[in-house]
Amino acid sequence: MKVTKKDQRQRRKIRIRKKISGTAARPRMVVYRSNKHIYVQLVDDDAGKTLLSTSTLVLNKSGEQTKLDKETAAKVGKDMAGKAKEKNISTVVFDRNGYLYHGRIKALADGAREGGLEF
Repeated sequence: MKVTKKDQRQRRKIRIRKKISGTAARPRMVVYRSNKHIYVQLVDDDAGKTLLSTSTLVLNKSGEQTKLDKETAAKVGKDMAGKAKEKNISTVVFDRNGYLYHGRIKALADGAREGGLEF
């Protein structure tokens, strides 16, 4: 049986999730990357609820034309930071969801930090 890239990411994801979880005071910031879009959610694992979410789809609806690149990922991170500030959330736990901390994932994290979130 061949181990695919998807299988490897799922294994990394499980290893990461064993170690981190979000609370209401410090939610988990989960990133999902598809071929066309990038999505971010703030999750309270104690209550099992999503507190906030944003993505490139949300930015497209607000009138911005977006391509899938590092600059757009940084914009999504800043957008999430702005929404979190409105709900008085300043610190989060970053969950890269098994993706390597590189490229669009790193750009999103840097954009969120620039927007004022602390991890």
